[in-house]
Amino acid sequence: MNSSLIPLILGMAAVTYGPRLMPFLLMTNKQIPKRLDAFLKCIPAAAIGALIIPGVFSATPDMPMAAASGMAFTMIFGLWRGGIIIPVLGSVAVTCLILFFAG
Repeated sequence: MNSSLIPLILGMAAVTYGPRLMPFLLMTNKQIPKRLDAFLKCIPAAAIGALIIPGVFSATPDMPMAAASGMAFTMIFGLWRGGIIIPVLGSVAVTCLILFFAG
């Protein structure tokens, strides 16, 4: 690796890490308003939905019902029991079973 890249990499790391560190330093002893906290808790679900849902339907273009069934299983089981591993593995299993028996 070229040694002139090391300062560039360290600079990019500082620029990336800085905005993530600032809230911890500035908000150490402050209480976040409840409405803002509720809004911030919705961001991961919205981001995952925006990233995953288009890919779900493009993975099985011939059988969108299989994708919808797997996604429904994930949402129902995830809301009922929580977690991430069982809903994801279950949705894969449901989708595969539907593709296997319908195809």
